[in-house]
Formats: sequence, C-alpha cells, structure tokens
Amino acid sequence: MNDLIKLQLEDAQASMNKAIIHCESELTKIRAGKASAGMLDGIMVEYYGNPTPLAQVAGITTPDARTILIQPWEKQLLVPIERAIQEANIGLNPQNDGVVIRLVVPPLTEERRRDLVKKVKEEAERGKITVRNIRKDANERIKKLKAESVSDDEIKTGEAEVQKITDSFIIKVDKLAEAKEKDIMTV
Repeated sequence: MNDLIKLQLEDAQASMNKAIIHCESELTKIRAGKASAGMLDGIMVEYYGNPTPLAQVAGITTPDARTILIQPWEKQLLVPIERAIQEANIGLNPQNDGVVIRLVVPPLTEERRRDLVKKVKEEAERGKITVRNIRKDANERIKKLKAESVSDDEIKTGEAEVQKITDSFIIKVDKLAEAKEKDIMTV
C-alpha cells in the first residue's frame, strides 16, 4: 500500500481514537445512580478570579456508593465550590457543613433511568457521527492523492481500509453505550 495512503489511515485512526475517548468521557458524566468523582468533571470554580477545574482546588472522594465528599484545599473556597455545583445543574444539591461539601446521589427511579438511557443513546449517536465524519474526511483526502500519482486501485484499497477502521470504531462506540446502559438499568 502507498505510503501517502498509510499516512491518511493513521491520521483517521488517531482522530477516531480521540472521538472514542471524548465519547467515553461524555458517557462518564451521565450519572448511573452511583457516586463517582467523574460526575464533577467539567465543573469550574472561581479561584482568585480565574475559572479553575474543581479537582484542582479540592479533594474529591466517594466514601460510599451514594455520597461524594469535596474537601477544598482552602476553607474560603467552600462557598464558590457550592455555587459552581449549583450552577452546573447536575441534579445534585450540595450540603456545606463549614468544613466539607457533601453531595448525596439519590437513587434513580425507573422513569429517570429510561431518560438517562436516552441520553446515552444520543451521546453514542454523536460519537458515531463524529467517526463517520472522520471517515468522510479521510476518504476525501485519499481521493485527492490521485493528483500525486496514486493509482485508482490503491485509492479503492485505501477507502476500503478506512471503512474497516470506521466499522471497528462504530462497534467500540456501541459497546461503550451498551455497558453504560447496563450500568444505568442495574438497580
């Protein structure tokens, strides 16, 4: 196979890997009824005038399956952390006792579980769309290689390889979504 095509395949595979990692991180943010520090990823706290990730200004632990404990490095951060959690609208109500902030994760109702499964499916579909867009871009770049004296057969072979890579990544997205759905529906 032509080196230029191999380069395009490697680029496509690297981009698809990033898409899978992103999809996985988005699925982690969907709460499955169990407390996890990952639920707080993306929450930014106002720290000396700068938005700073929560994990960089406090220790986050899960003492049990229903509780997240947030211990700020500095006591004056209790109120800004509490405000940031409320503004993030993650469905958890922070309880500030003056030393730590507790988040109690309520058990999920059957209706809420179904809603979360819908969210998982939407997120998985976004991941698949991203992978398909990467496939489309890779195929276009491979077709442009014709100008650099790459034969039609090599271009067809390259496109077939892109399709194989795409199929494998779509399966990965499906497996991630399936595992998350199972996690959500397990009582």
